Amino acid sequence: MDLSAQYLREKLQRDLEAEHVEVEDMTSNRCACSFRVLVVSSKFEGKPLLQRHRLVNTCLAEELLHIHAFEQKTLTPEQWAREQQK
Repeated sequence: MDLSAQYLREKLQRDLEAEHVEVEDMTSNRCACSFRVLVVSSKFEGKPLLQRHRLVNTCLAEELLHIHAFEQKTLTPEQWAREQQK
């Protein structure tokens, strides 16, 4: 299974119709995979944090079986715009 940052980025963009995705490979060695992601999607509108994370986890369910550590930040486009102004 391809667990590259690019693969995860493309899958999240496609499946969550994300307008912005950042994926950072935090793997320090080849023993375990570790990623940090930021996903901006209108699908997160009106959803609490737990539901947003469940959407991401469902999207990457098969991949998460092979990932040791996974950190995620999920924002709506409006929240992302506010963060960009800081």
